[in-house]
Amino acid sequence: MIRKNILTIFVLTLALASTADAQQYLTLEQCRQLAIENNKALKIAGEQERVAYYNKKEALSKFFPEIQLIGGYLHNQKNLHLIPSLPGSVTLPIELPGIGNTFPIPDNIREGIHKLGEVDIRNIWAGGINLTQPIFMGGKIVAYNDLRSYAEELAKTMKETKMTDVIVEVDNAYWQVVSVASKKKLAQSYVELMQKMDSDISAMEQEGVVTKADRLSVNVKLNEAEMTLTKAENGLSLAKMLLSQICGLEIGDNITLADEDIDVAVSPDNGTALPNVDEALANRTEIRSLELATKIYQKQEKIALSDFMPNVALTANYLWTNPNLFDGYEKRFKGMWNVGVVVKVPLNFFSNSAKLNAAKAETRIKEYELADAREKITLQINQSAYKLNEANKKYTAAKKNVEKADENLRYANVGFEEGVIAASDVMAAHTAWVSAHSELIDAQIDIVLSRIYLNKALGRKL
Repeated sequence: MIRKNILTIFVLTLALASTADAQQYLTLEQCRQLAIENNKALKIAGEQERVAYYNKKEALSKFFPEIQLIGGYLHNQKNLHLIPSLPGSVTLPIELPGIGNTFPIPDNIREGIHKLGEVDIRNIWAGGINLTQPIFMGGKIVAYNDLRSYAEELAKTMKETKMTDVIVEVDNAYWQVVSVASKKKLAQSYVELMQKMDSDISAMEQEGVVTKADRLSVNVKLNEAEMTLTKAENGLSLAKMLLSQICGLEIGDNITLADEDIDVAVSPDNGTALPNVDEALANRTEIRSLELATKIYQKQEKIALSDFMPNVALTANYLWTNPNLFDGYEKRFKGMWNVGVVVKVPLNFFSNSAKLNAAKAETRIKEYELADAREKITLQINQSAYKLNEANKKYTAAKKNVEKADENLRYANVGFEEGVIAASDVMAAHTAWVSAHSELIDAQIDIVLSRIYLNKALGRKL
């Protein structure tokens, strides 16, 4: 018996441990962190930032000399002969006694003379080291480095913008779960009220105080309350699935939020003053991104302008060949060094002018986009401030309605128990009570979300 009890306790302990493991308790900050760690777009933005960093490194290398090692091998079919082949005999202008005017040349002498002029080029080896140091490139290298620096800053700013979007998305999904969870609790309370009333009116019907029609009306309201509770439960499951997907969790994971089982305690602002738009514009990452993009295109203008200017570079080389001719003809490696200055003067002004004009047009496009973004963000800031002010007023009105609905329901319940108020009036009080509390939950969530959107519009840290 004792062993059986111990085994039962052990099994229950394992079951409770597995249930605790399956249940994930998450705060808002934990949800944000999970979303940031698992968001694919943020990971892409991180890699883009890495690309911009190495592109900046590559641009910096343009200030330093470029060194190249060159080598080659060439096999030729024939050698060179500096002395042409001699004929088999030589005709003299005079006749010699006993010989005549034709003098034969022996083959060994003829071939020996021909061999003296032979240069062996069957196998040629050549190599060298080249160093090129830019001296003046029309400002292209400096502009290119500035461009890459702005590009790196732009990548960081775009990552910050994406992170802000992710946080807002998480916060919105989080508070939607809290809202639906609060309405589920409200629906449960409504079902309990209707169940109590259904029990009371059934007893009153047996005593002949109310009619069957009154009881049926209460039954209908009870069914509606149970259907509302079912919809709230389904809505809560779907809201949690959405939050799990945003956080990178499995859709089927059982999560519980830190604010889910408590009422959303929100106090309205005393007064929402219009924010400082200039300060907000300075904090918005979208504005900084467009400003950096404008600077990038301005640097592209300078790069296009540099095509009109001469390029000057210092070059130094060391070359070696086998065979070599530095001290006669030798079949071994020998080399020499040289230094020089290379000047390149462009003359294709027509194509360069088109390129420069296109770069200027792209810069103007970014300037127009920046001005347009400033106007839209100014409007967005003012709209967000007005929405928060409206949410505060809505909350104040909803709070008063809840107090009245609570008092009205209390009087209705007392009157119904005393038999001086009809069942239809009590059900109307119940309906008004549910509606008032539902509007209060919506008003609380509206304040939370309106503050989030206003902080985002102002460029504040969320």
